[in-house]
Amino acid sequence: MTEKLPAHLFLDERNIEYETRTFPETTEKGAANVAHALGFRERQMIKTLIFETAQGECSLVMVGGDQNAISGLLKKALGSRDISLAKPEKVIELTGYVIGSIPPFHWQRNGVKTFLDKALMDEPVLGVGTGKWGNEILITPQNLVTASNAIVVNLTVREEGK
Repeated sequence: MTEKLPAHLFLDERNIEYETRTFPETTEKGAANVAHALGFRERQMIKTLIFETAQGECSLVMVGGDQNAISGLLKKALGSRDISLAKPEKVIELTGYVIGSIPPFHWQRNGVKTFLDKALMDEPVLGVGTGKWGNEILITPQNLVTASNAIVVNLTVREEGK
């Protein structure tokens, strides 16, 4: 059994089911590399990205390891035309974690919105960081939404029929 990290304790306290997996700490950074190390498709390992608006509002955005958010869809979701990835110092200040293994729950303060790409809801299981490289949480999309209080929105499909 791996050590219980704050992300694990958060899920345990809320009775949200998950599995833990470990991978070699020598694995090169990146969701795609974690997917390969654990035997999953890249889409299933989640990139947790912190974006900041010109107004200083920060949001957590989750997309699959093989995906990139489409700028226009992301700006619409965040409600700002002027957005950028938060600087590493800002990410640490906000989350308490360095870029590379930010858990998508337990650290959010009021005002931090969390978004999950809609395409990920079709996956059987997703992998998210624990805050400690070499440790991964496997969780169903619905449990991830519950744990992170995420807003499910299309961030990666250019023309979705509505």
